[in-house]
Amino acid sequence: MATFDTLIGHVLDGRYRILSKLGTGGMASVYLAEDQELGRRVAIKLLDERHAQDDQFVERFRREAESAAGLSHPNVVSIYDRGEVEGTYYIAMEYLEGKTLKELLVARGPTPVRVAIDYTRQILSALEFAHRNGIVHRDIKPHNVVVAPDGRLKVTDFGIARSGSSQMTEAGSIIGTAQYLSPEQAQGKPVHPSSDLYSVGVVLYEMLTGTVPFTGETALEIAMKHLNTTPEPPSEKRPPGVEEVPHELDSVVLRALAKDPADRYETAREMDADLARVAQGLPVATETEEAATAVLSGAGLEAATQVVPGAMRGQAGRQPPRGGWQNYEQAVPRRPIWPWLIAAVLLMGAAGAGYFVYREVNHRLSSSSISVDNYKGILESLAVAKIHGAGLTPKIDREFSATVPIGIVFDQNPQAGDHANKGDTVLIKVSKGKIKVEVPLVKGDTLADAVRALTQAGLNYKQYPVPSSVTPGNVTGQSPPAGTMVVKGTTVRINVSKGLPPVVIPSDLIGKTEADATTELQQLGFNVGASQQQDSPKPQGTVIDTNPKPGASSPRGSQVTLIVSKGPQTAIIPDVTGFSVALAVATIRSAGFKALVVRQDTSDQIQDGAVISESPEGSTQAPLGTVVTITVGHYVPTGPTGPTGPTGPGGTPP
Repeated sequence: MATFDTLIGHVLDGRYRILSKLGTGGMASVYLAEDQELGRRVAIKLLDERHAQDDQFVERFRREAESAAGLSHPNVVSIYDRGEVEGTYYIAMEYLEGKTLKELLVARGPTPVRVAIDYTRQILSALEFAHRNGIVHRDIKPHNVVVAPDGRLKVTDFGIARSGSSQMTEAGSIIGTAQYLSPEQAQGKPVHPSSDLYSVGVVLYEMLTGTVPFTGETALEIAMKHLNTTPEPPSEKRPPGVEEVPHELDSVVLRALAKDPADRYETAREMDADLARVAQGLPVATETEEAATAVLSGAGLEAATQVVPGAMRGQAGRQPPRGGWQNYEQAVPRRPIWPWLIAAVLLMGAAGAGYFVYREVNHRLSSSSISVDNYKGILESLAVAKIHGAGLTPKIDREFSATVPIGIVFDQNPQAGDHANKGDTVLIKVSKGKIKVEVPLVKGDTLADAVRALTQAGLNYKQYPVPSSVTPGNVTGQSPPAGTMVVKGTTVRINVSKGLPPVVIPSDLIGKTEADATTELQQLGFNVGASQQQDSPKPQGTVIDTNPKPGASSPRGSQVTLIVSKGPQTAIIPDVTGFSVALAVATIRSAGFKALVVRQDTSDQIQDGAVISESPEGSTQAPLGTVVTITVGHYVPTGPTGPTGPTGPGGTPP
């Protein structure tokens, strides 16, 4: 695996460019990275090299990605991707700017009551969603809650979460953090959603007081206090000089901290409802007040007690008569023995009759029918325990359900209220959750092929055009990645290449040489095709235009054609001396030149209306389009002073 020194700047799995290290935990390090496919920042959780070979840690790492990936909720951190690379494993997740709730508590101390209620309700919102989807977090603590600058909370680290109820032990040890463990977790017993709610109660307690309800020098000492110690109300441990904790909030915390799960809140929604009442200044539910009173009275404590048989309790402290039985016999006159023999026979007969009656009653009870309980809507493990407790035999049939969370019983046979004999089988149908399908690999496919593959798999899609060097119309990335198991009907994001971003064709190419213009266009990413030669008064080899036009935007890699001047063309200027004006102008224009007429007075009547001279001179070579000036005679009779000089165009004096 890449070391820390070389990991910064490294592109992980060909996709994630590592920018910086965010922190290190017990089993993994977390880095800030940029997803080069989607152009967003992500947090990369990278399993430490020493744990990458440990199947237990790898399984826990995989479980975290799998548990959280199925939970899309505003208060649950989003998992984007996971993979194996360079001998270890990684998870790409939502990058959260902010601090953990534990960091805030250490830095700032107890929170205001209003803030504590708000934060707790956000945690409960995340757990309510997870529990409805059959996921028990099992490690709720302020270290696993991130607080964004805007006050929004995200629950993280589903590394020990499991679907439904499960044993808290793993490889013979308790999993979780001692200060926040529920009593059943501390004993290694099965955990349920109410176990998470106990941990929420500890977190709320810490927010209100700045400390957890139970502390100790060892994890075992803390665990024993969870089992055997009554918590003090938060109001009694709230630091002086700060806002007091209302009685109703004390009751909510104490009910959450009940030792017996049956005495706690049944659901996160129920606890949230009480907190909503406290926030509005209203009384909490009656059940909450009763549960809080029971907790303070020590109900549910697991303290060991010594059972003394009833026969001995009546004799405790009594002394036999002095002198023993011998003195008693001497003090009491001896009576005849036959009455005692008769009494003994009668007692034996009564005992035999009693035993017969007991056996018959027991037989009748054991063979009598049992009223079947209602198991719908509860966890499979709880239903199985209830069926066994009633003396019946459970049979489990698991089916997919679009509406019932995974692990919950949604049907049974016999139905609730029906009668069955001991040992009879009770069939319970347990939800496997919504049907899951595997996301196909569509990266690299055309859009049409990708849509076809996703549709056939029972998935929806949403396409996003992205700039890319990949052929336009092809898929450049997908989320969730191929191979991920998702609920049927899930929407898969597919990024579709729209080619590289367009580039503006420079306007300053005009007037440059063909070689210079070609070099500039190639540096911008264009292909330069064969140039087109065109007549122009511009010097030969000079760019006079482009196709597309200068200033237009074109995709990188597209072709630009240069229009290059062939240089000016020349021709012989026709000699039009002596021609009439009209004929001279027509002759010059037909030869590719322009004509300019200038009048000049003359005393020679023969030159009247005829070309006297031209400039440039006729029969000389000149560029096409050159202006040829022709001087036309204008007869003026000779006067005292003689004819006038040249006039302007059209005979008008200049």
